[in-house]
Amino acid sequence: MNTPVIDTKRRALGKGLDSLLPRVPVAATANAVEAEGGKPLEIQIDKIDPNPFQTRSQMKEGQLAELAASISANGVVQPILVRPVGGGRFQLIAGERRWRASKLAGKLTIPSILRQVSDEQAMEITIVENLQREDLNPMEQARAFERLSREFHMTQEQMAVRTGKDRTTVANFLRLLRLPASVQTRVESGELSFGHAKVLLALEHTEDIEKAAQKIVALSLSVRQTETHVQGLLHPEKAGKKDAKPEKPIDPNVREVQERLQRALGLKVNIEDHNGRGKVIIEYARLEDFDTLLEHLAGE
Repeated sequence: MNTPVIDTKRRALGKGLDSLLPRVPVAATANAVEAEGGKPLEIQIDKIDPNPFQTRSQMKEGQLAELAASISANGVVQPILVRPVGGGRFQLIAGERRWRASKLAGKLTIPSILRQVSDEQAMEITIVENLQREDLNPMEQARAFERLSREFHMTQEQMAVRTGKDRTTVANFLRLLRLPASVQTRVESGELSFGHAKVLLALEHTEDIEKAAQKIVALSLSVRQTETHVQGLLHPEKAGKKDAKPEKPIDPNVREVQERLQRALGLKVNIEDHNGRGKVIIEYARLEDFDTLLEHLAGE
């Protein structure tokens, strides 16, 4: 594959996609009927092949069904982008969700804009168009940026310009690829957020990252709690000093109630009392412990 020359001054494709791509003469396309006024062509859906350069790995069935219902009622608002591939067939470049939803809605044709582009151009358009969407999961975005770097030798600055994102954001997504495969899967499924993943990258060893990820999911830790946990792993000496601080004296009556609660619940209980006002803190280490606590409190 010949590597195309990247012009850093070109606008992001999402802001000028139509103007960057050459049009295909109507006479050169079979099975396409042009509407009046230079409008998009209505192309038979079964004549369109999927995009081989697609970087999206997941499409939510529920959202696809909603889009199909909208298309059934209102039609396709924005045309898809295709290129002719010979034999009266076309290949999808951009608009896969609209194309799939139209098939789901039972549509026979779909409004399409024809462009004559090379394999390299089609791949670049697909990747950049996907990166400008808001519903890609973090790992899909990370792999898309990596592909732009590998296939087109783009710098992080060039990728930021082409996708309209900040260069630091691009760098952070690319760093996600350093995570162990099992943790990447958790990020892709939504068990871990982008914020969680960034914090985990502070750990060096695969085993430490995987163990921390398991704890985050098991205890439903927030990003802030994850930061505290990771800092404890990175600086155990500070955590030890903090734990070694002498405990404040506890009123005997408060201590007795605290111990009664611990025996009843089977969990660590701490009561912070200040002249009759305070709070009760109950700690649990597993979801099973939390379920047991809930049963006690709810009287189930």
